[in-house]
Amino acid sequence: MAIYAIGDIQGCYDPFRRLLDKLQFSPERDTLWLAGDLVNRGKQSLEVLRFIKGLDKAAISVLGNHDISLIASHYGLVKPHPSLKSIFKAADREELIEWLRHQPFLHVDESLGYCMAHAGISPHWTLAEAISYAKEIQIPLRGSTAKHWLENMYCNKPTQWRNDLQSYERHRYILNSFVRMRFTKPKGRLDFHLKKNPFENKRKHGKLSPWFLCPIRKQLPLKVIFGHWSSLGFYQDENVIALDTGCVWNHKLTAIQLNTEITTAVECP
Repeated sequence: MAIYAIGDIQGCYDPFRRLLDKLQFSPERDTLWLAGDLVNRGKQSLEVLRFIKGLDKAAISVLGNHDISLIASHYGLVKPHPSLKSIFKAADREELIEWLRHQPFLHVDESLGYCMAHAGISPHWTLAEAISYAKEIQIPLRGSTAKHWLENMYCNKPTQWRNDLQSYERHRYILNSFVRMRFTKPKGRLDFHLKKNPFENKRKHGKLSPWFLCPIRKQLPLKVIFGHWSSLGFYQDENVIALDTGCVWNHKLTAIQLNTEITTAVECP
């Protein structure tokens, strides 16, 4: 049995299937960890959703910012990206959205030594706190008031975590940390403007650093797998593995086998 983690697919169904063939993936034997952003920009988001949903327990996916945007579009809160038209015309749209909004924000496997979130885990949080906060925002997203809740999530503020944050402010910070975070300031304040590779032209970044190198970051007992940052590309150190290698931008789709940390990639498209 093999467990593979795969970066952002973003509707690139054909490269995804080519990668699975290259891995000789078998849903009866193996498991996929998917780092979120299953949809958007690529031409086959509908096929991606149907296939992953059909894998059932052989696939574990966390929610990314583009997945959240699809759900919000379904509720009429934001304009859907043109690449999502096939989903909105699909007879099984309601079923697919219902499945998607029940996916987690954080997946943890202590026995393997890994956890996974689309953008990462806020430098302020311990693993126990991250698990608790992920569950906290799963409740409204999965509930009957999901539309109203999402309507109040589209904002960059607050950018600084405080334990006494309440209501929508608290949930916005938690959501943005799990699905949108990249750079942070020295005391952990989120920055949503800079998206470039943090290891290139460092002088232009000022005091900003990638969240996983933030000076105040709490050390976690598990290695964090994340996507979301295509300009960073594949990156690995003793604490994190970044897997968004820009498939939708005609670069690569990358998988890593978790028990060996051997990577496999295919060219995109």
